[in-house]
Amino acid sequence: MKLVVTPSHPLVGQTSLPGDKSLSHRAAILAALAEGESRVENFLVGGVTRPLLNALTSLGVAWALHRDTLMISGAGLRGFQTPAAALDCGNSATTMRLLAGALAAGGISATLDGSPGLRRRPMRRIITPLRAMGVQITASPQDTAPLHLTARPAGQWYKALEYTLPVASAQVKSCLLLAALAADGPSILGEPVASRDHTERMLRSMGVSVETLASPLSPERLLKTGSPQDPIEPPKLQNYIRITPPASRRLQPLNLCLPGDISSAAFLIVAALITPGSEIALQEVLLNPTRSGLLDVLLEMGADLSIRVTEERHGEPVGNILARYSRLHGVEVDGCVAVRMIDEFPILAVAAAYATGKTVVRGAGELRYKESDRIAALCQELRALGVEALETVDGFIIHGKGYVPGGEVQSHADHRLAMALAVAGLASRQRVVVHQAQWIDESFPAFVPTLQSLGASVRQEA
Repeated sequence: MKLVVTPSHPLVGQTSLPGDKSLSHRAAILAALAEGESRVENFLVGGVTRPLLNALTSLGVAWALHRDTLMISGAGLRGFQTPAAALDCGNSATTMRLLAGALAAGGISATLDGSPGLRRRPMRRIITPLRAMGVQITASPQDTAPLHLTARPAGQWYKALEYTLPVASAQVKSCLLLAALAADGPSILGEPVASRDHTERMLRSMGVSVETLASPLSPERLLKTGSPQDPIEPPKLQNYIRITPPASRRLQPLNLCLPGDISSAAFLIVAALITPGSEIALQEVLLNPTRSGLLDVLLEMGADLSIRVTEERHGEPVGNILARYSRLHGVEVDGCVAVRMIDEFPILAVAAAYATGKTVVRGAGELRYKESDRIAALCQELRALGVEALETVDGFIIHGKGYVPGGEVQSHADHRLAMALAVAGLASRQRVVVHQAQWIDESFPAFVPTLQSLGASVRQEA
């Protein structure tokens, strides 16, 4: 399937968004580990969550989906059944890494596998610390999927972990936090820069003690939880987390309504910023400070954005965003903010192309290990649209001219790249055609109708 995007009239209106992808993953897995009935409204129903739900079925977890409301009957920490076959994680590294932690906590034998693309994603980051806890886990010679976990003997717990993540990664951190639920005492994790903290917030809401520490050597010096400090440069450690398994080894069930996905909102925000005359309002969006890096960068570029937190929902700040057409200018983005916007670099690059001046991104080497090598693929496809884009080792440089000529591009089987390239066509001089656009359904199935409802000229073709 391909998308044909032609220069649009102004985008005007208001809309809501599908449930946050990161929260959807965590809610489903934690609800499965809880005891009792959980209800999750505005759950993201897309390509990235279907393999996870199928895996829960294979683990003996009962669930039902009514439109976008997910009901789960939790199995408890020791209630998973040994699956009859390998659990297929599709193309989702989040599913694989978080399930690895959940399976370790559950103490059963299982194999995690996925698409050829997922088999290329690095898994040593979770294998090494899990083994340090005593988890029996093996992988390919390259430390990639498939991953094989061996059952934990009944009545035994893992060793509590004290570990510093070499690279800030919410997926790795979440895997270890889940496994730590089956540790013999409190575990402490350090990270060089505060990554998204959804797992910590959700665990707290389920009755688990998760604290943010100023130092692992001074655990009595607690920082205010849920309010991370401003990031500082590595190698100084900005953040430590201490998790204490509940004495009962029981998690309380969830009852929540997920806010809109800030990563999905990013595409609509930039669409409004680059399309003359546009003004769109996004309702009930997740505004967690560990995910708001793109908003900070866009404001620095001169974006006309109004951002207002309206409530705190289950420990997460939620609010509204108003975005208006703006004349943007180039900026420099370094590794400090990169962790807070790691999924938004494809759409930032589009904003940079429509800006005037040079935009430089550094310290974003993690982009090479996403659904595609997002540095190489992004620069390649932007050049196909007539944009001056230079690939660097850990980022890219874009010389913005205030416009994009247009052309035909490939998605590289990457949902975020496909959406970013489609947005680039909304104000281009000639149309933009995005091939293999079906990957958009992975995280934002309503992307095209949402754009159309705001006035965009975009259509799907076989």
